Amino acid sequence: MNSLKQVTIGKMFQETVQEFGSREAIVYSKEEIRYTYQEFYEETAKIAKALMGIGIKKGDHIAVWATNVPEWLLLQFATARMGAVLVTVNTSYQVHELEYLLQQSDSAALFLIDGYKGTSYTEMIQSIKSRASHPLTKLKHQIYIGSDSCPEGMTGWNKFLMHAAAVSDAELEQRESELDQHDAINMQYTSGTTGFPKGVMLTHHNIVNNGYLIASSMKLTHKDRLCIPVPFFHCFGCVLSTMAAVTVGACMVPTIEFSPDLVLETVEREQCTGLQGVPTMFIAELSLDSFPSYDLSSLRTGIMAGSPCPIEVMKKVMDQMGMNEITICYGQTEASPVITQTTVDDSIERKVETVGKPHPHVEVKIINPATGNEMPSNEQGELCTRGYHVMKGYYKMPEATSEAIDADGWLHTGDLASMDEEGYVKITGRLKDMIIRGGENIYPREIEEFLYRHPDIVDVQVIGVPDEKYGERTAACIRVREGANLTMQHIKEYCEGQIAFYKIPEYCFFMDEYPMTASGKIQKFKLREQALDWIKERV
Repeated sequence: MNSLKQVTIGKMFQETVQEFGSREAIVYSKEEIRYTYQEFYEETAKIAKALMGIGIKKGDHIAVWATNVPEWLLLQFATARMGAVLVTVNTSYQVHELEYLLQQSDSAALFLIDGYKGTSYTEMIQSIKSRASHPLTKLKHQIYIGSDSCPEGMTGWNKFLMHAAAVSDAELEQRESELDQHDAINMQYTSGTTGFPKGVMLTHHNIVNNGYLIASSMKLTHKDRLCIPVPFFHCFGCVLSTMAAVTVGACMVPTIEFSPDLVLETVEREQCTGLQGVPTMFIAELSLDSFPSYDLSSLRTGIMAGSPCPIEVMKKVMDQMGMNEITICYGQTEASPVITQTTVDDSIERKVETVGKPHPHVEVKIINPATGNEMPSNEQGELCTRGYHVMKGYYKMPEATSEAIDADGWLHTGDLASMDEEGYVKITGRLKDMIIRGGENIYPREIEEFLYRHPDIVDVQVIGVPDEKYGERTAACIRVREGANLTMQHIKEYCEGQIAFYKIPEYCFFMDEYPMTASGKIQKFKLREQALDWIKERV
């Protein structure tokens, strides 16, 4: 078993540079930007000194609101080196969410691009700051990432870098020596499907080790080139991808935004050996008319995670993309984030039917959510985990922290799961997603996996909708293969005699796309809202 690393991110980074300094660290293929590990280290030193030069102290919070631009990645490691806490901002946030995050996180600086998907970030922050009673009293710096003219009231990136001249190498070294591996260094806000988002405090120790153990499960080494289309602001981007790569000296090949064509072009051009993605990303790549024209023969490994991985999609990724050593991860932000992972050597059955075994140094138990008692093997209950990877807590939310982590240090995930005698875990749903129809417990995942077998179904999400008679009824939200013509009757006939009658969807909604978070997770609560509206229209 690999022993845990007892180092800060900066120290781990330094060790990687000493060993692999001349190798490529970062490649933005389309933008033709390339850094060796030595150049990456020197650039982060300059940014770390600039942060110190504008008065950022150890423990101050620095928010970054941007797509996967190079500056985001540089800031991730620069802030870690000088001890500021990186606060990651969701690229889909609007005014209310941004204002809440900046205020709740006590951010001293905000680094931002001009905007994304038609939303102007610069106008948003200016509108908040222009209000006489705006609450962002701690936000002293807004630093604009972009080559075009800097908006009024902000500091341009190049001007910000000039502040590095006021700080010596010795001062940066002194700051780095003052950091402790158990300091919080990264703060990510959970998506907050209920209530306000919570700032998850993760330490150097949390994410260095999680990244390293993820890389070990993938058999990732300095010889690998990892294509990263998943957003950096999410744990998938900044732990499973960038942190995992740096712990072993692999080359990071990000795309600034996700586009299935761009991902496949990048893999081909840069001969990537690994590719990350949520299931919807892999579905989009496989669905391209031009898919057969790409040479993906360099691919071997990668991760599919972020939401349940449909069995049929996984088979196509392995067969048609050549990713025979792809792994599945399961976890949540509060666990840094990975709790379990398959290995490259696991059978196809293990890869498609389970989320692997707990990582080394990670404890997992399945409990009865009502009694707290541990469940026997293969029995469903709530998954709890304990170990080095459990967050420090939610920022300024002690009550929410104690609700999530019990007195014995177990993090209660809210996920339903079972674990077999060999330690392989199956995720069967969310406690809150479980459908109860006339006293029968229905787990959406089971119905989804069955429906994925239908040749005309591209994607399916099963939800519960309120019902006076049964409490809830089952609804399937289906994306259909182009050119196919499916009806509710077809679906019912396909299910009859195959799954229990009470599991057969009583409503079918055919749709082109799902409401999604910026990180690619499907928002089932929004699907439920839409379904209720559609049902009312039918009545």
